[in-house]
Amino acid sequence: MHDYIVRAVARSGKVRAYAARTTELVEELRRRHGTWPVVTAALGRAATVGAMMGAMLKGDQRLTVQVMGDGPVGTIVVDADAAGRVRGFADRPNVDLPLNDQGKLDVAGAVGKGALYVVKDLGFGEPYRGSVPLVSGELGEDFAYYFAVSEQLPSSVGVGVLVDTHGRVKQAGGFMIQSFPGLSEEETADLEGALTSIPSVTALLDRGVTPEELLAHVVPDVRVLDRVPVAFRCRCSRQRIERILVALGKEERESLCQEQGGAEVRCQFCGKVYRFSCEALRALDEGRSV
Repeated sequence: MHDYIVRAVARSGKVRAYAARTTELVEELRRRHGTWPVVTAALGRAATVGAMMGAMLKGDQRLTVQVMGDGPVGTIVVDADAAGRVRGFADRPNVDLPLNDQGKLDVAGAVGKGALYVVKDLGFGEPYRGSVPLVSGELGEDFAYYFAVSEQLPSSVGVGVLVDTHGRVKQAGGFMIQSFPGLSEEETADLEGALTSIPSVTALLDRGVTPEELLAHVVPDVRVLDRVPVAFRCRCSRQRIERILVALGKEERESLCQEQGGAEVRCQFCGKVYRFSCEALRALDEGRSV
């Protein structure tokens, strides 16, 4: 089964629901960045929610999520778009912490206290920016709090990453349930009861449950609208890096030539290294690429 997101509605359109399998995506992030288990879990949770938030967008719209805590993992950054293309990184990939009181990876301890920021480029000029304090550091609750406060959408977010004994990603995924005005008290109580009793996301995924079946555990009358494939994709390119180097200015580029014999730029998101000789750097002064 490849990674994908399900977009769905329930309760006659009064509930909007998303569910995702992101195992391959999170494993690719782990492989590229060499993350240790607790960082794999933190980055994977953020990437999974980011992917589902991207599925709320349209066309060329995209968003950036930043989890800026004071824990040892530092800042987590995730980019996602409406087409299911996701990339991300954590400041410090090699963090090791004891298991928490529940015997699970201590994501909250790795993230720490701080804030969650969301920037949406909707193509209408100035990007939309929202932020909330981190309420738990477990990230699922933090994103739910973001939706409730910043977007006035009562939401429940469940997300998880399961790693094997070798640190590889065995399962990853999540769900988001959002309710709109018009939901009756009885419907609300049913929904809250289902959310309280649902097993962990990774436990369900490890049993072979699909994203569609995951949603059906919470809202039995769910109606799937469509499915969006999800995969790691980076938007970096040599042309983008050239624009960054041009912005440095001629004097700074010449300094790179004198001190380092050129420039080497590594993309934080995918790890690709772009190398520029002095000839290539000086060609930028003439508007040429080498």
